[in-house]
Amino acid sequence: MKFGVYILDFIGLFFPKICASCDNNLMRNERFLCTQCLWELPKTNFHNDIENEVAKTFWGRVVLENATAHFYFKKGGHVQKLLHKLKYKDQKEIGVELGKIIGFDLLGTAYSAIDMVIPVPLHKSKLRKRGYNQSEYIARGISEILKKPLDTKNLVRSLANPSQTKKHRYERWTNVEGIFLVTDAEDLANKHVLLVDDVITTGSTLEACVEALQMASNVKVSIAVVALA
Repeated sequence: MKFGVYILDFIGLFFPKICASCDNNLMRNERFLCTQCLWELPKTNFHNDIENEVAKTFWGRVVLENATAHFYFKKGGHVQKLLHKLKYKDQKEIGVELGKIIGFDLLGTAYSAIDMVIPVPLHKSKLRKRGYNQSEYIARGISEILKKPLDTKNLVRSLANPSQTKKHRYERWTNVEGIFLVTDAEDLANKHVLLVDDVITTGSTLEACVEALQMASNVKVSIAVVALA
């Protein structure tokens, strides 16, 4: 046992594991974030408040069971750095670890009553270009902790709409209107779905996903995203 630890320490001298946010070397008992950065993550605790800021975003738009964003998104902050590396630097393990953090905090709450986890999908053309869907890896982490199945096939993005990044609120809504569809509505009937994404701004993309999911009979939808921008 001690020999194995020595080997890991020796390897660490040449290939040190670094914090995904501050780039400092990680200690042996640290995973993807150092203790300091992990402590500094700006949690919202929205999952403990049914009338939180994210939930209110959807009032009068779509019916949800629950909605939460786990962290605040601050320019130049830890969450922005992590999501940038997840989305653009092929560091998919960051998504899984963030999902696990969220999943642990959702245990024992109303969110743990879900039946399945579904990530917001990418269009197949963007998926080919990027190589992976960042929201799927976040959903994997949540699925693992909540011990609920992950479904990446039933909700699909049928149109390759332009990026939402520089669009205003109304433009974001029209940009995603009707672009999602469900391939097997019967499989979702009478189920409680947890819809997962990385960031929420206006909520237009998530709203369009919810509308597609609710074409299934008696389906219930909750939302969990990493960060509120």
